[in-house]
Amino acid sequence: MNTGKGFNHRTFSILGSAGMLPAVRGILPRTPRGSYEAAKEECPIHNAKEPSGNMPDGASNMLALPKARQLASLLSRVIIVVCCAFFVSPVFAQSDAEFAKANQDYAQNNFKEAISGYETLVRSGQWSANVFYNLGNAYFRAGDFGRAILNYERALALERHHPEAKANLQIARDEARALELQQSWLERYLQFASINQYVITATVAFWLVLFCVVGLIFARRRSAAIIAVLIVSLLVFGIAILAIYELDQGSKGRALAVVTGKDVQARIATADTANSVLALPPGSEIKILSTRGDWVYAALPNNLRGWIPEKSAEQVRL
Repeated sequence: MNTGKGFNHRTFSILGSAGMLPAVRGILPRTPRGSYEAAKEECPIHNAKEPSGNMPDGASNMLALPKARQLASLLSRVIIVVCCAFFVSPVFAQSDAEFAKANQDYAQNNFKEAISGYETLVRSGQWSANVFYNLGNAYFRAGDFGRAILNYERALALERHHPEAKANLQIARDEARALELQQSWLERYLQFASINQYVITATVAFWLVLFCVVGLIFARRRSAAIIAVLIVSLLVFGIAILAIYELDQGSKGRALAVVTGKDVQARIATADTANSVLALPPGSEIKILSTRGDWVYAALPNNLRGWIPEKSAEQVRL
């Protein structure tokens, strides 16, 4: 197989006919950046209305200070709108232009240039699930399955229900014969929602518990309905906290990393001459447990543990 240009033409024809590797033109960002008009809506300028009728001289003098404050408020809002127009919008426009240029390079089979463009967006902090997905596609076409899998994983970390990223991730794993970490039954069961969704659930449940406790303290009679809501809210809060901890510390959590190097061997000690524990093809998952110098100690697939060079793997979460 020619890894410089991905796998052979026949394989691409099969994948293309199956719709598993969609063209970049069809996966443009779903959420456009903000615009100057949106900034104006967020910073409305209200004209101060002049009072009607005759007023004594003293009352007219008393209105001088409020008018000055209104004028200052108007000026500050004008400054905010101007800043949004001249500073924020050009940055967004530039990032959109870079994204479009990288997409164009991908469509023209200039995969190295496309990778460079997407990586520039990532380094500048202007990433999204679609940016990582496109970057994964570019690495896949360039034959770098390890980094393709890494970026598909990053896309799914931001948007769990990204069907194209899931499909292409499985294809890349099959091509690279990458190894996966085994998930616990609890982690698999809790993955129907994301950590952010569990955080929102826990927050809502916490406030319901607080309101119910206050209601029971100040109520003349203890209401069975309030007690029932309190018990359910406590249960939901506990489950949400457990889910947050399990997903954050589990095999797909914060410490998840993907092997991007080639011919990587996990060893029993921090030395290239130490005995090998497991061969890790590009794209294999590991869970980083600790770091020592230029080596990381990691949980490996098949319930093994070993040391690998730090430069041979990258964490999924940035």
